[in-house]
Amino acid sequence: MKAMGYYRSLPISDPESLVDLDLPDPQPGAHDLLVEVRAVSVNPVDVKVRAGKAPEAGQPKVLGWDASGVVRAVGAGVTLFKPGERVWYAGSLLRPGTNSELHLVDERLVGRMPEKLNFAEAAALPLTSLTAWELLFDRLGAAEGTTNAAAKAAGSQPQTLLVIGAAGGVGSILVQLARQLTGLTVIGTASRPETVQWVKDLGAHHVIDHTKPLAEELRRIGFAGVDLIASLNQTDRHFDQIVEAILPQGRVGLIDDPELFDFRKLKAKSVSLHWELMYTRSMFSTHDQIRQHEILNRVASLIDAGVLRTTLNETLGTINAANLRRAHALIETNRARGKIVLEGF
Repeated sequence: MKAMGYYRSLPISDPESLVDLDLPDPQPGAHDLLVEVRAVSVNPVDVKVRAGKAPEAGQPKVLGWDASGVVRAVGAGVTLFKPGERVWYAGSLLRPGTNSELHLVDERLVGRMPEKLNFAEAAALPLTSLTAWELLFDRLGAAEGTTNAAAKAAGSQPQTLLVIGAAGGVGSILVQLARQLTGLTVIGTASRPETVQWVKDLGAHHVIDHTKPLAEELRRIGFAGVDLIASLNQTDRHFDQIVEAILPQGRVGLIDDPELFDFRKLKAKSVSLHWELMYTRSMFSTHDQIRQHEILNRVASLIDAGVLRTTLNETLGTINAANLRRAHALIETNRARGKIVLEGF
């Protein structure tokens, strides 16, 4: 089968940083689906692994985790899917990636693909949807279904959510989930006219500029602070502003890999700090791995109902090493809006 990977960690400008491969077809284990990959998206995790994790000597490493495709075969213990069904998923960090014609994935990590999306539109969403859902509901403890009107009727103020880096892949779906499924007042950050408009179009009530002090920007739009903060990139750069902006007894969630910062600064406000890594369930074989199957099915239903939309921004052509290098280079600029997808072989 065709695949793309690397033998050495090299700058993305080097033609050898990602190369085309010819690998044997994989065979499914008991709980595996063998998927014909139709489209993949590129995420910051692809870039981080390529730059920082050298493959075993002589063995290529295949990257890629987001995928949409069609089930070709199933393992003996599979009960959730049948050959011929369209699926989407983000897979596991511990297995070969999706940048290949055929791919193996545990059925518990897979959802049915939305009926209203094509393969490219679908491939943009699994990793970011799982990350955003787990961050919003599991880590930050947002309540699904609570409305601003209900909060006011109960005599309390509607809670506020600040999304730092709202125009990126995770931010683009997190803003939608928070606006459509909760009563949170959603404040996103963006710094360019096109990303500001993108975040507004996704449903944010307000958009502020993360190149300026966040606390000052919040006061400019009438907020003394916020109850919840989702920091999606450059947390170390923004940390002192996060400490100032978070309200007492608030919650902060992050997904990036910041340099060291002094978390003791959160103590005075009794603020809790939460990490989100959507690969935790698959990496540690947790008892609730099937929760990712359930989340993806729920997101698919919301998309088919017109509640959520794809965050696909750009399709860079077919799945090959040259196009993947272009995608990695774009991700490395930290200026991507939405998701970058490759489709077909």
